[in-house]
Amino acid sequence: MEADEAKAEAKPRTRTPRAVTYPYRRIAAVEGTPADGPDPYGDPDPAWLKIDWQQHLRTIDVDGAQINYAEIGDGPAVIFVHGLGGCWQNWLENMPRMAELGYRAIAFDLPGFGSSPMPPWEISIPGYGTLLDRLREELGIGHCTLVGNSMGGFIAAEVAVREPEWVDRLVLVSSAGISHATMRKGPVIAGARISVATNPLLRRVDLVSMRRPGLRQVAFGKVMRHPDKLRRELLVEFMAPALGAAGFIPAVAALTGYDLLDRLRQIRVPTLIVWGRDDLVVPASDSTGFVERIPGAELVVFEDCGHVPMAERPTRFNRLLARFCETAHT
Repeated sequence: MEADEAKAEAKPRTRTPRAVTYPYRRIAAVEGTPADGPDPYGDPDPAWLKIDWQQHLRTIDVDGAQINYAEIGDGPAVIFVHGLGGCWQNWLENMPRMAELGYRAIAFDLPGFGSSPMPPWEISIPGYGTLLDRLREELGIGHCTLVGNSMGGFIAAEVAVREPEWVDRLVLVSSAGISHATMRKGPVIAGARISVATNPLLRRVDLVSMRRPGLRQVAFGKVMRHPDKLRRELLVEFMAPALGAAGFIPAVAALTGYDLLDRLRQIRVPTLIVWGRDDLVVPASDSTGFVERIPGAELVVFEDCGHVPMAERPTRFNRLLARFCETAHT
């Protein structure tokens, strides 16, 4: 472990917002959950690369906000919500598998991220939650499984507290909402602004640049455990739509200090919590904050995995998600 940490210190690092970075030492005590089947890192032959996604992209106006989203498959709905600085493509490894299993998989760009422009209203966690409810109505969805990563998990939890009648299952993936509740807004926003202003690296992310292992590590080392082991195409899809997101700073301000802790006890739907043990964005120790507050919540911690388990270990994540969704429809 000491050798690994020394190697990590020797690599170049970008300045990242204090709102989304934690020291590695805080996650050392969290134990991983043994895998119950194949658990490779990454996917060398992903199904999503064989799909013409232009056929599955849609836009819809929801209360004045133009939303870009992707939809594939038919059946019970599974709605995926990306995190801070993310986009709908964060779920590329998962949507085809859920569609194959008979689900209607939907992922969208939150207003201010990806191809969804800034909304006419102020960005907030409750505002995003209301948007999600209205989007569901516009898409004719009665009930669904709600899956959120990072800030998307925070939003999903907000929805599950307020609108439990249409959420059948809740899946929180490396979710924000525990440590963020007690953070001071001023220093966090200042750190986020500095990060954006002083990060020249990510002005250009494409397949050519992603051939360079050092650049991969600088760009994704704090988000993914082993970016060098993932397809270049996936890294580009993760990063390119997120560059210069207009909603980044407002979203940082929205989630910092927003306290949902006491209300988490109101969640009554079956809840699955998934975390990467080596998460450097939201510490794995935060997972216990959700488990302690959400009645009956199940926790699964992936060994040797960072902040995006659904993309880093998609085989295991998809198997876990499918099994969890099946319990709602059997």
